[in-house]
Amino acid sequence: MALNLADLFEAVVDVVPDRDAIVCGDERVTFAELDRAANRFGHWLVEAGVRPGEHVAIHLRNGIEYVQCVLGALKARAVPININYRYTSDELAYLYDNSESVVVVVGADFLPAALEARDRAPGVRSVLTVGAEGSDAAASVHPFETQVAHCAGEREFGQRSEDDHFVVYTGGTTGLPKGVVWRHEDFYFAALGGGSFTGPPLRDEGALADAVAGSTFAMSYLVTAPLMHGAALYSLFAGFFSGSLQVLMPTFEPVEALRLVEAERIGCVMVVGDAIAGPLADAIDEHHDHFDLSSLFMVGSGGALWSDAVRTRLRRHLPQLYLRDGFGASESGVDGVLETGEDGRPRIEASEAMLLVDEEHRPIPPGSSEVGLLARTGHVPLGYHNDPVRSAETFPTIDGRRSAVLGDMAHWDGEDRFVVLGRGSVCIDTGGEKVFVEEVEAALKGHPAVFDAVVAGAPDDRYGERVCAVIALRDPAAVIDEAELTEHCRGGLAGYKVPRSFVVVPEIVRSPSGKADYRWARATVAES
Repeated sequence: MALNLADLFEAVVDVVPDRDAIVCGDERVTFAELDRAANRFGHWLVEAGVRPGEHVAIHLRNGIEYVQCVLGALKARAVPININYRYTSDELAYLYDNSESVVVVVGADFLPAALEARDRAPGVRSVLTVGAEGSDAAASVHPFETQVAHCAGEREFGQRSEDDHFVVYTGGTTGLPKGVVWRHEDFYFAALGGGSFTGPPLRDEGALADAVAGSTFAMSYLVTAPLMHGAALYSLFAGFFSGSLQVLMPTFEPVEALRLVEAERIGCVMVVGDAIAGPLADAIDEHHDHFDLSSLFMVGSGGALWSDAVRTRLRRHLPQLYLRDGFGASESGVDGVLETGEDGRPRIEASEAMLLVDEEHRPIPPGSSEVGLLARTGHVPLGYHNDPVRSAETFPTIDGRRSAVLGDMAHWDGEDRFVVLGRGSVCIDTGGEKVFVEEVEAALKGHPAVFDAVVAGAPDDRYGERVCAVIALRDPAAVIDEAELTEHCRGGLAGYKVPRSFVVVPEIVRSPSGKADYRWARATVAES
């Protein structure tokens, strides 16, 4: 049978139809109820003339409708497109147009910007609004609820394929967003562990359904990040394929997260690096006596590097927590789990799918001390949508195998592990020395006065670039002692890595998923 995401979801529904699948706010749906809701949207797409392979933009906050639209599009063999709801109308116009979306499903609070963008994206044929009343037939704008309500709740879709596409748009924190095009089968194995991250992959619908039906323990997840972020989408489908309850937060509020852990007996909270884990740790520090957190045994992070300082704080009151730092990318899926070595640098175990290559994409053999780029082979994306040049750069053929060359630089640690240095695209070259900003940011966050930090390079006449830090303080009214902060960094960093200047801001600019905006950081240090 085809390893198609919609087929796999339906196989799970058939064995646990009455199990709760999604909770968001006051809404709660079982797997069967979610399946019927998704069927209705899928049938609406078919009736609206959306053909297999056409794109459907989902411009919503987390909610039942978001999940319904993702699954409904896949059922109809359309392709859901994740839209960053913080984008301006100019950015939305680019994304609607670049993705070639033919339908936009948008929340009422984002409708004005969406309609302005739609006017510059001629491919958009219809707009459905969630939470807004009234229609504009001339402009093809209609309320989502009334349009979908009349459609059939049964499946009755045609045959699907493992070659159907699933697209994840990147966050665009260092450039314009890019649409990563996956085959369903490749996404299932690379991003979802083949339905199992703790054992061998489940290679067909029957094996997945049997595993879900036979499981005596179904994990309950709290998804704190917006579903328009790739890591949250990975988590969503991983939860489906384990038959788990997933609780979505429309927006992340740390104390509300603790309330939900108690109310829903959450076993795992999913975060995206320090931007979410840090405030969560603060909330646990202040409120751990006010909530029953005994069900919580894991916090899992993905999509952004996670500092040891925040990890330590999470365990301060909950020492039993297992902290899982997943390593991966929109371009490669889930590549492994990061562990911190004695030198403080993160490491990832090598696997048959992972390799290290130089700038010419030649493999660097195990044991070499040469710094290179991490790459993945086998189940990798087909390329970037509408971008053949970047596709050729990122997804080359290496030793006869389709591969994805990631932006992360690393070197071998012996024969079986990689030491992960950081993203090459934000690396600072100062006097011929390379500084990986993630390492400096982690050192800064270890200072008790620093709440958040982003590091960027600024032009320097002597060294080409100098290391600069943009920081937000725990006490906004405090005055930072730069000499003390410099000395703190020197305790764990080589001298050339220590920031030469500090810019204090009220808040670090990040994407809704928690990723740092390095374009903003470079502009901020350049102006200081």
